[in-house]
Amino acid sequence: MKSKEQILFEDAPVSRAVISLVIPTIISQLISVVYNMADTFFIGQIGDPNQVAAVSLCMPMFIFMTGLANLFGIGGSSLVSRCLGAKNYLKAKQAASFTLWSSLAISFLYGILLAAVHPILLPAIGANEGTYGFCSQYIFWTIIIGAVPTIFSQELAHLVRAEGHSGQASFGMAMGGILNIFLDWIFIFPFGLEIVGAAIATMLSNLIATLYFLIWVFHKGKNTVIVIHPRYYTWGQGIPREILLVGFPSCLMNLTGVLSNITINRLMASYSNTAVAGLAVAKKVDVLCFAVATGMSQGVLPLIGYNYSAQNYRRMRCAIKVNFLYSLIISVISTLFLFNCAGPIVQAFIDDAETIKYGQLFQKIFCITGPCISVTMLAITTFQSTGRKVEPAVLSLLRKGGLDIPVMYLMNDLAGVTGVVWATPIADLGAMVIAICLFVPFWRRLSVLEQQKCAIQQPNNKTETFQKF
Repeated sequence: MKSKEQILFEDAPVSRAVISLVIPTIISQLISVVYNMADTFFIGQIGDPNQVAAVSLCMPMFIFMTGLANLFGIGGSSLVSRCLGAKNYLKAKQAASFTLWSSLAISFLYGILLAAVHPILLPAIGANEGTYGFCSQYIFWTIIIGAVPTIFSQELAHLVRAEGHSGQASFGMAMGGILNIFLDWIFIFPFGLEIVGAAIATMLSNLIATLYFLIWVFHKGKNTVIVIHPRYYTWGQGIPREILLVGFPSCLMNLTGVLSNITINRLMASYSNTAVAGLAVAKKVDVLCFAVATGMSQGVLPLIGYNYSAQNYRRMRCAIKVNFLYSLIISVISTLFLFNCAGPIVQAFIDDAETIKYGQLFQKIFCITGPCISVTMLAITTFQSTGRKVEPAVLSLLRKGGLDIPVMYLMNDLAGVTGVVWATPIADLGAMVIAICLFVPFWRRLSVLEQQKCAIQQPNNKTETFQKF
């Protein structure tokens, strides 16, 4: 008898399967964005641009942490979903175990490393006498102390989603996000801890999310391939290579995103701290578009990977087409909303006239290529779900770092502070064009595989019909 997840992957109408997987993922991503925005929002109510700027300056180090989570989480979830499609449950357990234990070690080492180098690192990324102390306090709780629960909760969410439990994965992440918003308010205002309170709230919410996932895994027992026991941990069967190479593009996007954020922050810091604060608000809001695109692509990854491994190319292609249509519609709506409501949204974050002026201008520029991000992210995720390594790595590098950093310096010379911001949509547009060029041959290859399988099945069906007759 098939499980509910097998029915979802193999038999349910594709549109229903896509919606079932992506809606919880989108909600989870949006709530994650909202709780990240909550730090900026509540800190902005204090009225200190230096504290708002400090949160923005620390963002690259937080993005790097997400990159480490994606290195193992995306690669692990892709391999687990393909193993499930091939009915290789032992290898799925080994892949899950490798993902969890390796990420646990890496996150611990990252926290230790940052504790050692942050006095040198913070000035290098743009912290000055007005922001250095706030940056130090923020990263102590969110990364030095909080790296392990932050990364581990994300790994567990990826693996739970790979099994088809998208709702449970999203609930865990959403619970952490909602709790973070609540704790932000408590620690910042009643306790009067300001930016330190926001950092403690982030660490605690991720810790509680981790505990939720661990309880869920232990409750499922033998009904899940997500195993914590180290006896399944292995370096054999090519599992480390497969996980790391498939997850590397997502990690690369985050790592180059770190360089991109450092670059734009340093260029903005050369103008004023209020420009950095305006940028911080605009980037927080623009992440909404990226969150929708990420939710749409990551949500459908298990469905694509499962059917690719099961050689059900027709269902796989249909899932990609349905997801593309939904992604495009939602991203266009999000872009229109963020562009037309830029003023009120930025003003809700901070009551400082110059910061608001910068923030609403930057937000309008950032959001215009929301649909481009959706196309690129779906292409990257499709390549990753099928185990391809080169194409997603190329697209990830182009989208962040490969195009936008050179364009930032060029546009800074040509158009000043506004030109720096225009580099991001220019890079997104270029990455989308390359994504389409890489995806079209892959799509045609899938069509050929689908036709070949149909040609093989038709004679068998005729034979069976003749025998029955």
